[in-house]
Amino acid sequence: MAYADDILTIARTKQSLMDTFQQLKNSSLEAGLMRNEKNTKYLKCTKKDIKIESLNIKSSYLEQVKQYKYLRSIINGTNSIEEEVKERIALGIKAYYANLKLFKSRLVTKSSKLKLYRKVIKPIVTYASETWVLRENIIKKLLLFERKILRGIFGPTK
Repeated sequence: MAYADDILTIARTKQSLMDTFQQLKNSSLEAGLMRNEKNTKYLKCTKKDIKIESLNIKSSYLEQVKQYKYLRSIINGTNSIEEEVKERIALGIKAYYANLKLFKSRLVTKSSKLKLYRKVIKPIVTYASETWVLRENIIKKLLLFERKILRGIFGPTK
C-alpha cells in the first residue's frame, strides 16, 4: 500500500518480507528513488510477546518497533487502539484549552459553544474512529471526555 511518499509492505513471513523489501529497493533504485534509512522500520503483529530484533537485508538495516504513527494514527503489533484513543483524547483536551477563552466567555451563547465543540473538538477526538473496535472501557473513556467538555460548557448540574 502506498500513500504519497509512504509505502506500507505486508507479509506473512520474515522471508517474504525480506524478498519484498529487496524487490522494492531494486525497483526504487531503477527509478532513481532513495529511501530514508531512519524512517524505514518494521512491525511484527502478533498476540504473543514480541521479541525485538532487527533485520539486515543485503546491507540494509530494518529496525523493529512496537508501534508507529501512520497518517496520524498509532498502529501497534497487538492491534490495540487504547494508545490511539488516549492520544486522541489528549489532543481533544489540548484543543479545548486552546479555545478556553471562548468556552468560558459569557458573551458566547451555549449553543455557539456546543457548535464549537461539535465542529472543532469532536472531530479531533474521533479522527479515524471508523476503524476502531470499541470495547466497554474505551467507550467509557470517550463518554467521560465528552461529559467533561459538556460540563465545562453548560456548568455543573444542580
